Amino acid sequence: MNLFTDIRGLVIDSLAAMAAAGELPEGLDTANVAVEPPRDAAHGDMATNAAMVLAKPAQRKPRDIAEALAGHLRADDRIASAEVAGPGFLNLRLAPPVWQGVVARVLDDGVNFGRSDLGQGKRVNVEYVSANPTGPLHVGHTRGAVFGDALASLLDYAGYAVTREYYINDGGAQVDVLARSVYLRYLEAHGRKVAFEDGTYPGDYLIPVGQALKDKVGDAYVGQPEDVWLAEVRDFATAAMMDLIRQDLKALGVEMDHFFSEKSLYGTGRIEAAIEALRAKGLIYRGVLEPPKGKTPEDWEPREQTLFKSTEHGDDVDRPIMKSDGSWTYFAPDIAYHYDKVERGFDLLIDVFGADHGGYVKRMKAAVSALSDGRVPLDIKLTQLVKLWKNGEPFKMSKRAGNFVTLRDVVDQVGPGVTRFHMLTRKNDAPLDFDFDKVLEQSKDNPVFYVQYAHARVRSVLRKAAEAGIAADDATLRAADFTKLDDEAEQAVMKKLAEWPRLVEIAARANEPHRVAFFLYELASEFHTLWNRGNEDTTLRFLQEGDAATSQAKIALARAVAVVISAGLGILGVEPAEEMR
Repeated sequence: MNLFTDIRGLVIDSLAAMAAAGELPEGLDTANVAVEPPRDAAHGDMATNAAMVLAKPAQRKPRDIAEALAGHLRADDRIASAEVAGPGFLNLRLAPPVWQGVVARVLDDGVNFGRSDLGQGKRVNVEYVSANPTGPLHVGHTRGAVFGDALASLLDYAGYAVTREYYINDGGAQVDVLARSVYLRYLEAHGRKVAFEDGTYPGDYLIPVGQALKDKVGDAYVGQPEDVWLAEVRDFATAAMMDLIRQDLKALGVEMDHFFSEKSLYGTGRIEAAIEALRAKGLIYRGVLEPPKGKTPEDWEPREQTLFKSTEHGDDVDRPIMKSDGSWTYFAPDIAYHYDKVERGFDLLIDVFGADHGGYVKRMKAAVSALSDGRVPLDIKLTQLVKLWKNGEPFKMSKRAGNFVTLRDVVDQVGPGVTRFHMLTRKNDAPLDFDFDKVLEQSKDNPVFYVQYAHARVRSVLRKAAEAGIAADDATLRAADFTKLDDEAEQAVMKKLAEWPRLVEIAARANEPHRVAFFLYELASEFHTLWNRGNEDTTLRFLQEGDAATSQAKIALARAVAVVISAGLGILGVEPAEEMR
């Protein structure tokens, strides 16, 4: 149920009736006719731009169309009033039974209230985290993990078939550095003194990996040259780090459907196949690039390179895919990886990158556009930095990690639910402050607490109803007399509930799961306002002594709030609270 879609349908039907009556020309395109909340809630419940959109093609004055449309809409029982405003906008107020019917619909559908068929089963690949397998995940990865996971859940809720994917960056030089670092820990496990040179990983997290290597191979690699042990230690260390990363993700409540190894692209012909696919389209050539911006001719050494003609697909410059020594650039395996995604038949690709990958956006979009002939869109979401605070000061780095704050440091401090919700209280491309004290604060200023408190309050109402002998199961509540919900504070809650299906579709279209967190805060705010009004006006309390029928209607409203909060928290990957301590 999407009430805004329903009322838009009423508007479209009314426009058709106007055309049949000769009030409008036949065959007008109504695709851009919208019904949405007005900018100012005082103007009504909904507003439509129909008259403004159709005035020019209909060759009518907008206000004339709006007046005629208002007359048709007023004939429907769902419309309490239809008033023309400004140059031709039409403000609508809905009859109370419409809002009261939302409560019954929420209870009928349960957590599926708001689910959408927007995606129509289209296959979408969401790639996120994809950290180098050289150590535990840090707080920056945490934000990308939460954002990507919530986005995947949102798209699933909106009717897409979603695959959650992690790209293992195990094909570059960094895994050789990891192997050398583990080898040093391996020597330590044998009682040798070692020194971590610049460029190696000194974190304590590699101590057990070195010990595990010793347990596996004994002293076979002690004193041996690098070419003897590098390949096996690299594989051993990468596997150990991926186990650690999986554990970190599990602690955050993130589970991937698929892990894709960069290493699997090398020596298998897969990179070559992707480049040949581009060459067949006339997009690979030998050429010399212009000097980068900011470089003077004296700084620039022109050389012929193998280039991808990415400018034909929206990029600023063409991009090198092969180095002068004949090896691939970093871009080449990325092209091959996305070619693999296209070949797997996905209808939509989404990559979640850290803010430091902003320069990669245009080239990757160009590559996917070229490889799929523009059929498969690629949306790249960048997550900005997270600043950690505790006791009014920057939170210190983790000794275990060596040089950064880990995901586990954060989760161990505040728990996965608080971590996830707070990571979504800002748009992904906006910087985020994470204050360990504030995210645990019990106040309206803490969105996590405020939303959870609303859910816990509903659960307390249900417990008290049971103690009072009032039937409050969903079947009974669905049959309640909702006409008893006639106060403006109760209507405000119902109106906010009605926005949920629309919000899901808006958030899914924009790939913006933070909108869910914002909505939950707004819904909680309306509910807490109603609760507090009950402290002054006893007729607004959820339990009315001696009046089970009225109590059940009010409890049903509270229960509907909990259902939507639970659904929204489910998208965010947060467990709803049963009670607050």
